[in-house]
Amino acid sequence: MALPMPLESPLLDLHKSSGAEIGEYFGTLLPARFSDFKAEYEAVRHTVAVVDTNFRAIFSLAGPDRQRYLNAILTSNVRDLKTGQGTIGLLLTPQGHILAEIETLAGEDKILAVSHAMVRERTFATLDKFIIMDDVTLEDVTASMGTLDLVGPRADELISKFARVDISAMPEFAHVEAKLGAIPCRIVRHTFTEHPAAMLVVAREQLIPLWKELEARVRSHGGVPAGMEALNSVRLESGIAWFGQDYDDRNIPHEASLENSHISYEKGCYTGQEIVERVRSRGHVNRRLTALKFLDDKAPAEGTKLLMPESQPASEVRYVTSIGFSPLLGKSIGLGYVRREHSAVGTILDASGVRAEVTSSSVKN
Repeated sequence: MALPMPLESPLLDLHKSSGAEIGEYFGTLLPARFSDFKAEYEAVRHTVAVVDTNFRAIFSLAGPDRQRYLNAILTSNVRDLKTGQGTIGLLLTPQGHILAEIETLAGEDKILAVSHAMVRERTFATLDKFIIMDDVTLEDVTASMGTLDLVGPRADELISKFARVDISAMPEFAHVEAKLGAIPCRIVRHTFTEHPAAMLVVAREQLIPLWKELEARVRSHGGVPAGMEALNSVRLESGIAWFGQDYDDRNIPHEASLENSHISYEKGCYTGQEIVERVRSRGHVNRRLTALKFLDDKAPAEGTKLLMPESQPASEVRYVTSIGFSPLLGKSIGLGYVRREHSAVGTILDASGVRAEVTSSSVKN
């Protein structure tokens, strides 16, 4: 069966004209690197970088029942959001499997729900299916909007100077409408590797001028535009999992270490809650997403099975989900699912002939 064609960033032609190497991330063609990986890694890690994050899907929900409705189908507490607040949660199947990761941003008269374009159609269809007696209007606005992200320790400084918005003083997922120069934009507070970062939501026709403006300002702050290769390395060094890469509809939240970051246990009923509560009461899952360090010069491919090498025959203990090179360690690192009984820190596993050491028994989200 033919694989689906990857989506494309609206900025793809601009990036190609600048000589960027293109790769597929989250089912979308995005810059892998612009020129020098080391410079891009240093910007993400130590100064500031602008990143093309147009792998996202954006939905708008209006109507008086919008918060009550989303609260009933997502794992996060949408019910209590005030204007300018946000949260992140999951859309689950009744069996507790993860259909989508959704960030909800509450406005005065609507909610923006930000997810991933790779599951855009399925997410919209699922959201739409449950609107029955609710006074809610759901609209897919992905084609008219886009996102860019500012990451790195100086991201808050750049935003403060450029937009007169102090994201360091905002709670996580809080958002505000502002102007970046002459460009209207919604600035959403994120945290990346313990530093304030920003997701910038903008009209699609403004993406190119905003990118050019941000590129100039990032360079004036000692940074550069960064591709997904550098971002991937830094997030793996920090043990951060990505939807679609490290968890998807094959997984339940506790397997991916999402039980504390994406689930509210005080909000009441939602789709999949029965499974979530059952796992919570049991206290553990049989497999868990863990951080890995590869001890040999080569790295395994994503999807490689993880085996216990001393077993005869070798027994499978799950598989690798993500790979990247760590300049900090001088080795390849990654994430992967490991059976609970083999997930102790320091355990050595075999990844198709490459030694893989468990460096953390869970990951951050």
